[in-house]
Amino acid sequence: MSSRPHRGRMAPRRRMPMRHLLPSLLLAAMLAMLMLRGYVHSEILADHRIQPPAATDRVPEKILDGGPVIDTRNGRETSMSVPGHRLVLTFDDGPDPEWTPKVLDVLREHHAHAVFFVTGTMASRYPGLVKRMVDEGHEVGLHTFNHPDLSYQSKSRIDWELTQNQTALAGAAGIRTSLFRPPYSSFADAMDDKSWPVTQYIGSRGYITVVNNTDSEDWKRPGVDEIVRRATPRGGRGAIVLMHDSGGDRSQTVAALDRFLPRLQAEGYDFVNLTEALGAPSAHTPVHGLELAKGRAWIYAVDASDNVTDVLVVCLAVIGVLVFTRFGLMLLLSVVHARRVRRRDFAWGPPVTEPVSVLVPAYNEAKCIENTVRSLMSGEHPVEIIVIDDGSTDGTARIVENLRLPNVRVVRQHNAGKPAALNRGLANARYDLIVMMDGDTVFEPSTVRELVQPFGDHRVGAVAGNAKVGNKDSLIGAWQHIEYVMGFNLDRRMYDLLRCMPTIPGAVGAFRRRALERIGGMSDDTLAEDTDVTMALHRDGWRVVYAEKARAWTEAPESVQQLWSQRYRWSYGTMQAIWKHRRALIEGGASGRFGRVGLPLVALFMVLAPLLAPLIDVFLLYGLVFGPTEKTIVAWLGVLAIQGVCAAYAFRLDRERMTHLISLPLQQILYRQLMYVVLLQSWITALTGGRLRWQKLRRTGAVGAAPGPAPSQWASRGNDRRPVA
Repeated sequence: MSSRPHRGRMAPRRRMPMRHLLPSLLLAAMLAMLMLRGYVHSEILADHRIQPPAATDRVPEKILDGGPVIDTRNGRETSMSVPGHRLVLTFDDGPDPEWTPKVLDVLREHHAHAVFFVTGTMASRYPGLVKRMVDEGHEVGLHTFNHPDLSYQSKSRIDWELTQNQTALAGAAGIRTSLFRPPYSSFADAMDDKSWPVTQYIGSRGYITVVNNTDSEDWKRPGVDEIVRRATPRGGRGAIVLMHDSGGDRSQTVAALDRFLPRLQAEGYDFVNLTEALGAPSAHTPVHGLELAKGRAWIYAVDASDNVTDVLVVCLAVIGVLVFTRFGLMLLLSVVHARRVRRRDFAWGPPVTEPVSVLVPAYNEAKCIENTVRSLMSGEHPVEIIVIDDGSTDGTARIVENLRLPNVRVVRQHNAGKPAALNRGLANARYDLIVMMDGDTVFEPSTVRELVQPFGDHRVGAVAGNAKVGNKDSLIGAWQHIEYVMGFNLDRRMYDLLRCMPTIPGAVGAFRRRALERIGGMSDDTLAEDTDVTMALHRDGWRVVYAEKARAWTEAPESVQQLWSQRYRWSYGTMQAIWKHRRALIEGGASGRFGRVGLPLVALFMVLAPLLAPLIDVFLLYGLVFGPTEKTIVAWLGVLAIQGVCAAYAFRLDRERMTHLISLPLQQILYRQLMYVVLLQSWITALTGGRLRWQKLRRTGAVGAAPGPAPSQWASRGNDRRPVA
């Protein structure tokens, strides 16, 4: 009896990989914080339109001729005035962190009360001031959340403005209020056919609309005496006086208030809350339960968004300093380096002509290995070539053996990893100078000769060559080509002069056998054995230098997944190497010098800066949508121009065609985000104690012979040995 799959069984759902999920969640949280910050700073959803005066034929005469307190609740159309010798001071647009405390201090000093019509944005950002208002006996009213002209807004937007304003009050002081003042309002007789329907709707939502009948016009800053004169009612009449505790420099308002209060108190005026002046119950109602919890959560979220944004701004400043510092150092030091090594009389020491052992670790390099070996055979310097087959399953070793080339040996081993393969090759090498290269790389005829010349200086223990992207015709290849020329090789010139070269590229590097033996050979403690061994050499007192003419052409990843795997290993391995050699920070001698110069530079420029770099793009996007668009574009283009100058100079030094720089802007927008996510994933792996395994890249054999002169024939005159196992 045959069994059939159960039809009701659902196929397992694919889960988003953690390396995608965590960066996505972090990005979403960052954007949410920025959006919230933009909202409470009136950068998002703000509407600054102001309605011009309209006709008044639909406004009741009793409203136009009535008092400044308008009640349209439950269908009423009534207005009220403040009784004689009573003044209700009202302050709009706050609270402000500078001026509101000073206003409150003056009111407390003169035992006066007032009504503060606060906006939700300011109340959300400065909840402590709202609480102080309530605690000191003042009344608080709504002035909308974002201060729009409500005659332009829909009913749903009006409801939103009121609700959010009340939420801010609940979170700040644990109350809600029934008082409301429309933005851009004036006297009652200024009510028109555009604002009257809004007033009616506000009343239907349970609010009393409060305008004014005495305007100090303090926002014009006419002088203290003029503010006092305009705020003083005539004939002992009661009044609602309009002032402001936010929106600009309010020093004249504070000074006028300190003079105004005692003068009118001496004339028999009382400065009271609105409901007290009208003999009505308090406008404040305590909130509890869910409404209070929502208010406090809102205040907490706004505070968090401000704090997070402040941190992001600091991080943006840090990345700005790092970027410009790095660019400045690269340009300055690379000029010095190029002039030094390109002088006609420059020499590392006596010419190095002794034979060299070239180690080629290979694991499943069948598509590339023949090109690699033949490029070495066409070189201008005597070499022995040792291909270490690290347990390949695609016949890599057999391909090399079938070439039957002189001075080429194959050493086989079970798969044990690249460091073990290099150590096996080192044990089989005949010569004291060791060149290491990858199995997917090809050398120019002069590469080995140029690579070993620095060993004419007995202090040099290792040499970094000039690795280049061989398959740069695709877009992703062109991006990596820019990165190699600008980011890697320009960096190496800088690090050479600073004597803290962090990495000898696995694609093209040379070592003294004695230097390697003193540090114990290649280590498998990290996934970046090239960075690890370079740092170890620095700590052992050896110089590590850069040979710009020792060019090697390597096959760069041709897909995003392959690039991801490679850079994930690089970034994680670099972190491992930094951590492994952290004691250099406190050691003396050569180790301490590298620890206090090299390690901080590597951490700043290779770990911290790439991690923070996407903030440039986040703030670019934010500025384009919500901020000063023109200034944002100019700033970003300025940064791009500086990068372009550095890239152009790097291409000129390496004598590369400038046409590939066409893709630089796109690289900065897209490629950097990929590198950011890779680095973030590496951080997560490191912080969670994860262990990343070596990830083999798929080779295509796209890089053939390197450009260069016709091959020399020295090898044919050497020892005609067949490859041996």
